[in-house]
Amino acid sequence: EFRHSIMSQRLPKLRIGFIGGGQMATALSLGIIKSGILGNGSSVIISDPYQSQLTKITQSFNALNINNISFETTTNNTQCIRNCDVIFLAVKPQYLPGVMKELNTSFTGKEIIVSMVTGTTLNVLQTQLTNKPNQPVIRIMPNTPALVGCAAISITKGDYATKEQLKMVQSLLDPMGVVKKVDREYLIDAVTGLSGSGPAFVFMMIEAMADGGVKAGLSRQVALQLAAQTVLGAATMVLKTGKHPGQLKDAVASPAGTTIAGIKQLEKNKFRYAVMSAVESAAKRATELGKPKKSKL
Repeated sequence: EFRHSIMSQRLPKLRIGFIGGGQMATALSLGIIKSGILGNGSSVIISDPYQSQLTKITQSFNALNINNISFETTTNNTQCIRNCDVIFLAVKPQYLPGVMKELNTSFTGKEIIVSMVTGTTLNVLQTQLTNKPNQPVIRIMPNTPALVGCAAISITKGDYATKEQLKMVQSLLDPMGVVKKVDREYLIDAVTGLSGSGPAFVFMMIEAMADGGVKAGLSRQVALQLAAQTVLGAATMVLKTGKHPGQLKDAVASPAGTTIAGIKQLEKNKFRYAVMSAVESAAKRATELGKPKKSKL
């Protein structure tokens, strides 16, 4: 329900490459293909060192039964970027130096490079990933709910990417969830800590709520479903009503009732402080990852 309505007008025929075939690359590539946004005759190619991972992605693509888009895989990064219009960089930060060295002279300068590498700045990508002086580069920070079309994604333009190129990349990502423009690059680390790492914090909360339900006598299955649905419902209320979460919380907590008794325990155990600190620490770690050799991985 929260997916952006897909543009009625399709994009032109495009060739899209993914360097790295992990979870995020899988989610974004299949999401783009499923959305129907790509023009007829478009193609997607994914590069990954592990053939087993590529086989898995190919099986997922085949299950979609899509005939107007071709799908290829390779273990060769240089082959992957050849003739591409858009290239998504989806490798872990520790593997990036090797990839930059390998691909430095292989770009034409015309491709739009879209990086989701944590902590790596636009400047580093513009000067070390490519040897072309005016290469269009865009940074995005997606999160794993892209797998189910409920992502929160930030998008930031480099020096040489045009507004039109930014718009095009945004339209590729729109079907995956919500795309927010972040103009100041240093804020991407904050996005990483909040929505990039955030799903893991929420999964822990769902698990803990379900444990509480089991402790109170519910079966594991029922407790988990109720906990997950409660978080989904609460998030939906925040997004749909536009009301402050504190106001929505107050509406649930009646005088001397069950909810306020639970809230007291959360306050006693510094629940808000724990969540704020988790986001802050994750954001700080994203900044550290952008400074090579300063921190041990």
